[in-house]
Formats: sequence, C-alpha cells, structure tokens
Amino acid sequence: MASSSSPSCSSCVLVRPILLHRVSATEPFEFDSSDPAVAGTMTVRWVLEAAPGGTIATVIAENVPYGISQADHEIGMNSSLAHLAGYVESKH
Repeated sequence: MASSSSPSCSSCVLVRPILLHRVSATEPFEFDSSDPAVAGTMTVRWVLEAAPGGTIATVIAENVPYGISQADHEIGMNSSLAHLAGYVESKH
C-alpha cells in the first residue's frame, strides 16, 4: 500500500516490498525547447531507502528550468512517485 503521507517529505512515498539496502540512481533529463524558460538539463536523483513497513522512494530534482513552476513540478514528481508505487505494489 502506498502512502505519500507516511514519510515526512513532499517528494517521497512509502512503498512495499521492503528494501534491504539504500539504492540511488541519477539521470539527466533534457528539455529541448526554443523557449529558454523551459529548456535545459534537469538532473533527477532517485533514492530508495529501507523504512519500517516498506521502502521510502525519494526523488530530488536539480536545475529545474525556471519556467516550470514549483506547483507544476511537484504535481509531476508526485505523479511519478504514485506510478512507481502502483507498479511496485502490483508486482507483489
């Protein structure tokens, strides 16, 4: 069961199964646009850490193009985390 309110973080979610170790992955995302406000390379780091009752998945974004509002960015990140939780939990 996913719960975005379990961790004390706006960009993380608690998912099952339980992870035994800490895992981190970093990936660049290129926004290709003629508008400099929404162009550039954003770096996203995913961190998975063991937690009581499951795994906390945290996403950290750096260098988000200045034309993407914080509210829109949070909606996108939370959607990604919800999809991750749904996918992982559907496999178990």
